[in-house]
Amino acid sequence: MTAPRLRGLAPEQALRRLEIVIVRRLDGLLQGDHLGLVPGPGSEPAEGRAYAPGDDVRAMDWSLTARTAAPHVRDRVADRELETWALVDATASMDFGTGRVEKRDLAVAAVAAVGFLTDRAGNRIGAQVVGGAGARLVPPRTGRPHLLALLRALLDAPRTPQDAPDGRYLGAGADLLRRTAGTRRGLAVVVSDFLEPPESWERPLRLLAVHHQVLAVEVVDPRELTLPDVGVLTVVDPESGRRRDVPTASRRLRERYAAAALEQRAAVAAGLRRAGAAHLRLRTDGDWVRDIARHVLAQRRLAAAAPGPVPGGAS
Repeated sequence: MTAPRLRGLAPEQALRRLEIVIVRRLDGLLQGDHLGLVPGPGSEPAEGRAYAPGDDVRAMDWSLTARTAAPHVRDRVADRELETWALVDATASMDFGTGRVEKRDLAVAAVAAVGFLTDRAGNRIGAQVVGGAGARLVPPRTGRPHLLALLRALLDAPRTPQDAPDGRYLGAGADLLRRTAGTRRGLAVVVSDFLEPPESWERPLRLLAVHHQVLAVEVVDPRELTLPDVGVLTVVDPESGRRRDVPTASRRLRERYAAAALEQRAAVAAGLRRAGAAHLRLRTDGDWVRDIARHVLAQRRLAAAAPGPVPGGAS
């Protein structure tokens, strides 16, 4: 299943369609705690215990170790309430799609999936939208009405004009989100095509990951990975508006394009890995529900297989 077509629908219709898809296909499959999305430690200290091989040395309790003359660690308990922030890329490159949906539609679907999956009593969600049309902050609040209002704000986000000045918005957005979210541990979901150079966003994401679990949702379109053989193809750079005629009949050109795209995506993956972010790739022509479910289940298996106490108390 591809992401539902949202453009052209009334906001209430679009949101209802998203909710039906997510609740029917995801919520029934992925019963459990929000920490299954991204495994990681909680922020509240729990009981101390003797050190066991495989324990994280960063959890060493030096005071207890000194008192007992034996190495001890202090477990962490999962936070009872979760604060989730979504950093959403609304630059011009997200207004692209060669299938039924654009990348920005898929971005809304990804935020909706996280929002509905973490919609539990006391949990809060907010969003920071960045792009050439300006930044917008949706403060975190609880409840289904707030989540629907947040998604409606994402649906209504204005498109970036092609004559807007070029900029590197993702890194600045991550820095702003880090200052806004504070140091109370939460979940930060960064949804973007990550077409900006990795050096512009890698360090800000790494700093964000110091206090928060970071899930990077990379949104891609198949035409960004390979070129079809359709003769002369006029392509437009959505960020600058520049046009160029590309002779796609050239096999060598198509191979060079595919190789460059593969190299770019590898650089994105490496940058996210260095930043300490969990990485989920969604395609505009793919089954995004299946891909999200696979990611969540893989993270839960990773948490369950970790030595010592289960990180983050994931269920």
